[in-house]
Amino acid sequence: MVGQSEWPQYFSECSGTSQSPVDVVTTQTKYDPSLIPLTPLGYSQHGNKPFTLYNNGHTAVIELPEWMGLMGLPWLFTAVQMHLHWGSGGPSHGGSEHTINGLSADAELHVVHYNSELYPNMSVAMTQGAGLAVLGILIVTGEETNPAFNNILNYLSRIRHAQKVNIPAFDVQSLLPKDLGRYYRYNGSLTTPPCYQSVIWTLFNERVQISKAQLLKMETILYSSKAEDADRMLLQDNYRTTQPLNHRVIFSSFSAEVTAIVIGVMCGCVGLAVIIRFIVKTISTSSWDVLPCNRPAPIQR
Repeated sequence: MVGQSEWPQYFSECSGTSQSPVDVVTTQTKYDPSLIPLTPLGYSQHGNKPFTLYNNGHTAVIELPEWMGLMGLPWLFTAVQMHLHWGSGGPSHGGSEHTINGLSADAELHVVHYNSELYPNMSVAMTQGAGLAVLGILIVTGEETNPAFNNILNYLSRIRHAQKVNIPAFDVQSLLPKDLGRYYRYNGSLTTPPCYQSVIWTLFNERVQISKAQLLKMETILYSSKAEDADRMLLQDNYRTTQPLNHRVIFSSFSAEVTAIVIGVMCGCVGLAVIIRFIVKTISTSSWDVLPCNRPAPIQR
């Protein structure tokens, strides 16, 4: 197996200047008010036809029907597939491809689309400028199980090696964050060879949560080797390390300053409320101490 450091020897574009993934330094992003919320098309209308799930030796891939797509970009994009990236050490040990302010998430989901307005298919689009649009969803772990991800994870045991199976179709939108309006946008590449620099990346600010048990299943159930191989290798740490930004600008659909102001105002309001409550309480207590008692004397019987 060829390591990441050797990719450029076999795939020249892997040493390009617009590679992915990247580290998003939030203080260096540029707010772009023209970035509107994304609109998934047909993600929820999955129909009765099953999805295809397979292990390609690098990740678990779910093929998506062509009626699914994406609006909110300069062109219409048609869905092709989605896949996952993960680590090997459990929660808080990394596994995502993109990082934010140097911090990894536990895993990452990618939903891949091709530009169906400009190009006839995925094979052509992936080699051309603005040919692909990929949604990046950072995944973290918590206590609660995420039922949406069980639509994938419950079937991984059927594709332990290089296998392909049909699984029940499901609502793909249930995998996405609730807030599709806050995201980072930049021009980058495929994160696996041949590393074509044809991707418009959208990395959502909101993380999606799965349980520790779900993460463990993702990290320990698949093999990158074939069933007949004597030395079976677990499919783990299938994420690419972050690449140099090389003067690219990462845009954000939301203003960090506005967010800071809102948080500041909220904190200010809370602080003011605490102060007012303290003053009222102090006045009330003081008044009770200094005002004369006007209760009538008990009646003599």
